[in-house]
Amino acid sequence: MYNDIKLEKGLYNLSEKSFTSALEELDPSSAYCGTPMEKLDAFERQLKRFNIRISGQSCDRVEKFFTSTETAVLFPEFVTRCIKKGFDETILSSVCATTTVSGSSQYLGCVLDDTVEYRTSAQATVLPTTTVRESATAITLLKYGRLINASYEAVRQQRLDVFGVMLRSIGVKLAVSVVENAVSVLEKGATTINATSLTYNALAQLYGNFDCFNMTTILASPEDSSKIVAMEQLSDTSIDPDGKMILPFGAELIKTSAVNNNTIIGLDRNFALEFITSSNLVMETDKLIDRQLDQITVSITCGFRKITPDAVKVLKITA
Repeated sequence: MYNDIKLEKGLYNLSEKSFTSALEELDPSSAYCGTPMEKLDAFERQLKRFNIRISGQSCDRVEKFFTSTETAVLFPEFVTRCIKKGFDETILSSVCATTTVSGSSQYLGCVLDDTVEYRTSAQATVLPTTTVRESATAITLLKYGRLINASYEAVRQQRLDVFGVMLRSIGVKLAVSVVENAVSVLEKGATTINATSLTYNALAQLYGNFDCFNMTTILASPEDSSKIVAMEQLSDTSIDPDGKMILPFGAELIKTSAVNNNTIIGLDRNFALEFITSSNLVMETDKLIDRQLDQITVSITCGFRKITPDAVKVLKITA
């Protein structure tokens, strides 16, 4: 049971296992089906064990994690989860079709040679060929990171929910820099439609250039997004239950500073982009456990590859 687990630093250093994965092996969530704790994972059960409250009116302060050597072991996972939550709340989940974990900083994907027209074939004739081959160019994964400098004395009295929001904001900003790379990959080599001004007709033209695929998503700069929202034809634009803005032709409008003004990117999120990473967020756990919060780094190594070129189109405003 979760009350009997011995928490120690070594749980962070197991090969190819996260801290939570290591805990889950010692305390499987499947054992709690039908109990009040069935919705908690192994880490959350440890928070309950030591009565560490990370949200709500009775939220604890940072120093609660350091009341014993065992509770201190939980602190790096709390920090990592907060930063990761901020990272995951960005547009990456809305533009990536799949995620690949690479064993190195170089990734060699597959290329689909599918230029032959899809058509009927007469009996006894060779069928048109689609070829899947290894890419001639490897994707080099880039490292994105941040140095966090916050002494224990400065944060020990901070409420955990407030401190968690600060950490989430770091994750959001870290992801924004990653999104810039995603946008660059989407835009490079994509079919471009030119228009003299950003109008509803221009957006409709972008939509009409999608053939086999759907335009599920539009990426635009904050300035261009405001122009799109102000269009008369979009006065009845709907907002879905998750707060996403859905345009009349079914595409979600996403505002991001990673896209330049006068550039609108349309894509089918189900086919366009592959997110490649060699690791999850990396944190210096030992320092956090020992309350040496000065000079703590968090980083992720990742990159992007366009899977299906036809699933991405770009509208350029030339005036």
